[in-house]
Amino acid sequence: MKKKITKPQTRPGRLMQLIALPVIFALFLLPVNLHAQAAKPNFSGTWAFNESKSNLGEGRGFRSASQMTVTQDGNNLSVARVRTNRDGEATTTTEKYTLDGKESVNTAGFGPSKTIVKWSADGKTLDFAITRTFDRNGETIEMKSTEVWTLTDAKTLSVLSTSVFQDNERKTTSVYDKK
Repeated sequence: MKKKITKPQTRPGRLMQLIALPVIFALFLLPVNLHAQAAKPNFSGTWAFNESKSNLGEGRGFRSASQMTVTQDGNNLSVARVRTNRDGEATTTTEKYTLDGKESVNTAGFGPSKTIVKWSADGKTLDFAITRTFDRNGETIEMKSTEVWTLTDAKTLSVLSTSVFQDNERKTTSVYDKK
């Protein structure tokens, strides 16, 4: 006696459901993934300080750079800042950072600074955590500060700085226009 072999029965549309589900999933997931990668801004360019848009607060403190040249290449950031010193001369300092949350050490006129730079959770801003140490009259002084860099539009860079020095906190916002 021969057994009759029958093909497995599938419900109409079942095959379409099996194909459509991964396709729909890919269509939704792919744009989200691409958007997350594209959301990180590139801060590269030459930026001129705009005093009228900035809020430097009261009291004395570090002057904002009159110009910054920023080079952002992959996971590396280089910032050349031009400032006017007490004698009225322009001086340039260059600092290099990585954007992966690892500590970068730079040495400026006041002494070494240790900086951790990482992207914010939404990938729209760069967050800097800076610790500077310097010697004043034989005493080692530590100053902590933060910076948050935001591109408010393609031609405007806003740097929100908060520094704590000898229990005094100072907040400033420096705005730079792209040249």
